[in-house]
Amino acid sequence: MADAICLGILVADVIARPIDEYPKRGELTLCAEMKPSIGGCAANTGIGMQKLGVSTGIMGNTGTDGFGDFVRDVLDEHGLDTTGVARDEKASTSATMVMVSQDGERSFIHCLGANATFTADDIDWELVKKAKLLHIAGHFLMPGFDGQPCADVLRKAKELGVTTALDTAWDASGKWLQTLRPTLPYIDYFVPSYSEARRCVENLEGRDSPENVARFFQDQGVGVVALKMGEVGSYIRAGKEEDYREYRIPPFRVKALDATGAGDAFAAGFLAGVMHGYDLEKTGKLANATGACCVTKVGTVDGIRSLDETLAFIEDQEKRITYK
Repeated sequence: MADAICLGILVADVIARPIDEYPKRGELTLCAEMKPSIGGCAANTGIGMQKLGVSTGIMGNTGTDGFGDFVRDVLDEHGLDTTGVARDEKASTSATMVMVSQDGERSFIHCLGANATFTADDIDWELVKKAKLLHIAGHFLMPGFDGQPCADVLRKAKELGVTTALDTAWDASGKWLQTLRPTLPYIDYFVPSYSEARRCVENLEGRDSPENVARFFQDQGVGVVALKMGEVGSYIRAGKEEDYREYRIPPFRVKALDATGAGDAFAAGFLAGVMHGYDLEKTGKLANATGACCVTKVGTVDGIRSLDETLAFIEDQEKRITYK
């Protein structure tokens, strides 16, 4: 049985690059490369954790179509436990068209598909009971599960002694905190992007400060907040007011080919650090390094390395900084 469960969205990506100019209506634009790739926060984070030495299972929905076969095949190839993946005969597998520009930035067109039909009733609690960590990957993209149903699942997991974590996606509905708020008292590790976290607290005074944003979520019950901050690295805050600890982890410099999946890779590195018993500073470094390695190759997971290789990458990068 898996030590960690990634519950969330499973997606078949079609990645095209480089795309710096979109065709006009009725016209055609050429690109140098187009390929299928695994996608979705649960799949990306789960594969990343597996590569980093954490036995991981996946829970979510796919369709019975070719995209669904592709998603399952990739998960199986990486050795993940797919016992918790259901196949919806009425819904298509979720899919995303990913357009990558010359500098690695991405734009997306997404179909919710079978992810929208996932509900709390689909959870295999026998798998959760035997796990040490339950991670919700892609909150805001599972309308049948987000919000109170998700909160109920996290609460039950904590009652079973399972550590909980949650990562967000972009909320196209615009509800943000209204949907997320019920889950916050039951999250041990919250690993959103800074931009998404800020959207959740739009009315918070001083929301341009990662410290204030992180403290807001802790005041709502979250244990540890780790904010993904892109080119400036990450910010981690743990503990209550008088005993809090904070860490600003600088980024590792690499040549970015494709930033798709970088946030999920960060989550994989962070949760792997938690599972391996690292302190928060080392965990943050592992998270940043996993995200950095991810962007060096096209696709969401091909750039992620093994735990030993990632630790060696960190050591090499820190030597370069030290002796520059």
